[in-house]
Amino acid sequence: MKMTDIIAKKRDGGTLSDAEITFFINGVANGSIPDYQGAALLMAIYLKKMKPRETTCLTRCMMESGDQIDLSAIPGIKVDKHSTGGVGDKTTLVVTPLVAACGIPVAKMSGKGLGHTGGTVDKLEAFKGIRTVLNQKDFIKQVKKIGMAISGQSGNLVPADQQLYALRDVTATVDNHSLIAASIMSKKLASGTDVIVLDVKVGNGGFNPNVTTARKLAKTMIRIGQQMDRQTVAVISRMDQPLGRAVGNSLEVIEAIETLKGNGPKDLVDLSLELGTQMLLLSGKFSNKTAAKKMLQQRLRSGAALKMFAKFIKAQGGDTSGIKDYQKFPGAKYTLEVIAPTSGWIIDLTARTIGLASMQLGAGRQKKSDPIDLGAGIYLHKKIGEKVKAGTPLATLYSNKKEPLKDVAEFVLTAWSIGTKKRKPEKVVVEIL
Repeated sequence: MKMTDIIAKKRDGGTLSDAEITFFINGVANGSIPDYQGAALLMAIYLKKMKPRETTCLTRCMMESGDQIDLSAIPGIKVDKHSTGGVGDKTTLVVTPLVAACGIPVAKMSGKGLGHTGGTVDKLEAFKGIRTVLNQKDFIKQVKKIGMAISGQSGNLVPADQQLYALRDVTATVDNHSLIAASIMSKKLASGTDVIVLDVKVGNGGFNPNVTTARKLAKTMIRIGQQMDRQTVAVISRMDQPLGRAVGNSLEVIEAIETLKGNGPKDLVDLSLELGTQMLLLSGKFSNKTAAKKMLQQRLRSGAALKMFAKFIKAQGGDTSGIKDYQKFPGAKYTLEVIAPTSGWIIDLTARTIGLASMQLGAGRQKKSDPIDLGAGIYLHKKIGEKVKAGTPLATLYSNKKEPLKDVAEFVLTAWSIGTKKRKPEKVVVEIL
């Protein structure tokens, strides 16, 4: 089998066989296929698309390119969630302890952020001493002992995806549903959980600009999960404005803790409860959505979810004193308020602009090797549907670098649109698939 024949076949709109896809992924994983040929096939896939069977085969081959975690030693149905990435999305820090506090084991593999979207592992590193990467033995042991674990990718998990993502990032082939779905689902499937709940973002702050494209991606991933014998549900949620008010690692951790204390912003609470409800339903513990949601709300009110969060941080070596004293988290030397130029109602708040501005302050990375400023970020004082007076703050910028603050303030100001009539914000949950 020749790689040039495979490239030409897809270039001309052909359907790749299972053997051809297997040959390609094996070659990517073992290094026998050079980057230029891998990039050529990715571009052909980007332009000519893949059929459902091809996408499922691609996912399976990527999953099988490295280690697969066996969670059978953990009793019960194991659940996981995944977000396609958004601005201010700290739901994992809220949902995982919330669901675990209901007695459902949560085995969560997470990643680091890239671009204007944040990663859970980066946020967790705000806790001094925490281990964000667990080996398989420790991962399973912790879930069995306390009911949950969150770990970055360890060992040789889906190495083909690591190679392909690096190529997609530099060849403008990231935005393809088959490639996105295969990347996400191969990692989720290799992680070994029985249940996968997907949070598919729609809006300018995520990969999907509209509900149609978000629904298409969600259905592709659900189909893959079902064909691989995993219960899979997708929640389509809005990412036109940031989720919550905090954007940036330490700031988001604090907001997640406040949410677990019962003081969270409505959109973050609503989305967390919906994701948690779907996880409980798929676990088999509940058949009734209302009853599942009530249990989550009770665990939130009683403080059980917060206790589970503290237990999880401690189990992974983190300093839990920050849960009570936010000064323990990495902070910022410099702050600057972004001032409203006019009075009126906030009618728009562009999530992507906020995310890019936060990255410029140091809270995000353009390359996986870039360092992160855990104390950098943006706190939003005004969001859609809220009234503002001229001369009062729209947001506060945080950074340990003084130089970019003024330029970022000018840029971030463009994220808000102020009008004379109130616009009610849309519900954060669009639909469940």
